[in-house]
Amino acid sequence: MLAALDWYRAAGVDLAVGEAPVDRFAASQAAPRPKPIPAAAAVAAPATVVTLETDLSQAHALAAAAQTLDELKVALQAYDGCALKLRATQIAFSDGNPEAEIMLVGEAPGAEEDRVGKPFVGKAGQLLDRMLASIGLDRSKVYNANMVPWRPPGNREPSPQEILSCQPFLFRQIELVAPKILVTIGNVPTQALFQTKSGITRTRGQWRELTINGHVMQAMPTLHPAYLLRQPAAKAQAWRDMLSLKAAIEKHISAGERRLDG
Repeated sequence: MLAALDWYRAAGVDLAVGEAPVDRFAASQAAPRPKPIPAAAAVAAPATVVTLETDLSQAHALAAAAQTLDELKVALQAYDGCALKLRATQIAFSDGNPEAEIMLVGEAPGAEEDRVGKPFVGKAGQLLDRMLASIGLDRSKVYNANMVPWRPPGNREPSPQEILSCQPFLFRQIELVAPKILVTIGNVPTQALFQTKSGITRTRGQWRELTINGHVMQAMPTLHPAYLLRQPAAKAQAWRDMLSLKAAIEKHISAGERRLDG
């Protein structure tokens, strides 16, 4: 029974069915038409309408006020403009080294990330660790974040409105970390940050200069490890992306360190 309840919760079911039967035929009958309201009574003060623009204004203000990553996490935890927060166990804000010059942006937390409170800790995260290790990287050398920090029910993709409501915080997060290289992992962050409608299989491995909140960096999309677990044949493409990332590190980070040493 507990396992069944966990499955329903993961699928986003949050409303129990009552024990008493419900006559749906009676409930579907047309309700009596309401009496017309006199014109004088119809004039009233306009109700306050909460719009997406209002929520975004609050999100922009909260994000801009944060001067550190810790302050940004506190502001995001206090933000109520994204409904995903209501069903998530906890926020999965970040993982890795905030001083790193390489930043990875994924889609959204899954079940394990929701439980632990960190991005990329499930099976896909374990594969990502192996991918990074293949080119000499680990979590002490990268910084991980997601487009949205709360888990969507049933591991579905975050909706466009959910992405927009959290985007100011991610932009500020990128600005505070100030990476030299940004890697978008999967379709959702690639389309959002590169402002494209093209799918990840068409855009992966392509480098471009990306500017977010005034911070300029080199950016590349790559396939999500969860996709690679479902489509092992695509690992060859991901391996080429990792080799391209390694070359970019040599060009934009290692070369700069050698110039500083000289």
